Amino acid sequence: MKPIQFEQFKKMKNEVTRFMMMYQFALNELETKIEILKEEFQFLHDYNPIEHTKSRVKSLESIMRKISRKGIPFVLDDIKDNIKDIAGLRITCSFIKDIYHIRDMLTTQFDLRVNEEKDYIQNPKPNGYRSLHLLVEVPVVMSDGRESVCVEIQIRTIAMDFWASLEHKIFYKYNQSVPGSLLQELKEASDSANRLDLQMERLHREISVIKETQGEDGAEELTRLLMGNQQFKLPSALLELGREEN
Repeated sequence: MKPIQFEQFKKMKNEVTRFMMMYQFALNELETKIEILKEEFQFLHDYNPIEHTKSRVKSLESIMRKISRKGIPFVLDDIKDNIKDIAGLRITCSFIKDIYHIRDMLTTQFDLRVNEEKDYIQNPKPNGYRSLHLLVEVPVVMSDGRESVCVEIQIRTIAMDFWASLEHKIFYKYNQSVPGSLLQELKEASDSANRLDLQMERLHREISVIKETQGEDGAEELTRLLMGNQQFKLPSALLELGREEN
């Protein structure tokens, strides 16, 4: 390899590496913010709406296949402008209302710009797929400047995630037409999952009302602090200070 060819290859390699890293950094930024939310909910609130998260950056091989199908040239700026799901984050919640609560927190409290929102919960896909999709721009500071990186966020309940994961496994790499009877069964399974979501949300709401009316031993709860798996007794001086302020 001639020196000039080597330098060109090295430059291209560095540019592609930087390109892939900025998507990973964008996910790191989002996951850090969400972890902070989870910690806050755990220690300061009675209920944590976030069950778990999962993220991924498409491999370079997967990106190459996609731009080949779409006829996009191998130009990094063109790829960035046209391929919006290179970085993906999935947030799984307990209940449907949590999905919109988390959406609102992400869009109002974080330094994100929402470019697109698709609500497949209010308007499910014909096969029964339900989820809330957001395309957001995440600011990422690199050594040579600031980048706005697109990340696709999917927010769904446990039941929605269960259905979508199994649907993907059933039809993964299945290129033939699917019989209508199977599609109908798949849609019915999605409807069943949705009914379960609605029922569990109703039960959660009713239990919350019962807890409020019955009341709990608040005085005892306020004297204890739970951190991780350890429970600490609050100092009496701190409790006295709280009483004085009241």
